Formats: sequence, C-alpha cells, structure tokens
Amino acid sequence: MTRAPLRRLLHETRGNATTEFVLVAPLLLAVALGVLQLTLALHVRSTMTAAAAEGARIGALMGSDTSAGIARTRAILQQNIAGSAVRDVQAYRQVLGEARVMTVIVTADVPLIGFFGPTTMRIGGHALDEA
Repeated sequence: MTRAPLRRLLHETRGNATTEFVLVAPLLLAVALGVLQLTLALHVRSTMTAAAAEGARIGALMGSDTSAGIARTRAILQQNIAGSAVRDVQAYRQVLGEARVMTVIVTADVPLIGFFGPTTMRIGGHALDEA
C-alpha cells in the first residue's frame, strides 16, 4: 500500500511550470539584456558615423574651415543619446592619393553594460575638400 502513494508522488506533474519558469527566466532576461545592449552600442556607432560624415561635408565646403565641421558634428551629437558619450571631436585636412580630403574623427565612450563601463570607440568621416 505504501508503494502506490509514493509512485503517484513521483509521477505528479503539478508545480513543474513554476519550477521551470524559475530556472529559465534568468536566462531569458540575460539574452534580452544582451540584445538591448547590442542595440544601444550599434545606435551610438551609427549616430557617430552619420555625425562625422556630416561634419566632414560641412567642413569641406568652399570657404569653410575645420571649426565649422567640428561645430556641426557636435551639434548633431548633442541632439542625440550619443552626445553624452562623446569625448573628443577632431577635424583636419589631408591628402589621400591626389585628392584633398576633409576628415572628422569622433572619439566616444561606448557603454558596456547599460551606461556603465565605457570602452573607447573612434569613428571617422571623410569628404572631398572643395577648397
């Protein structure tokens, strides 16, 4: 008689969903947070690339100088979430092959976990110099 209740207890499945949820939920949460972190890093990188390219275009215009490119790059970045991560913006003219090029370099701290633990990222934008 004692074997029947014990066998029934071993084959009972009530409460399994709660236990499985407790075991699986942290894994799902870690994956979701990883996807969010990757999305944030890619957004910051994309914004920095677009701002550097636009700053290089403005700085490369006839009658413009490097300070105009830096100002435009900073203005674009300040309107976005990437603005708080920017550490430095540099602009200079250089010769690549036979072409004169305006280059804007943006250096920023990209967060590793949320907005904590920055790592440095350098992004450059180039435009043909009209001067």
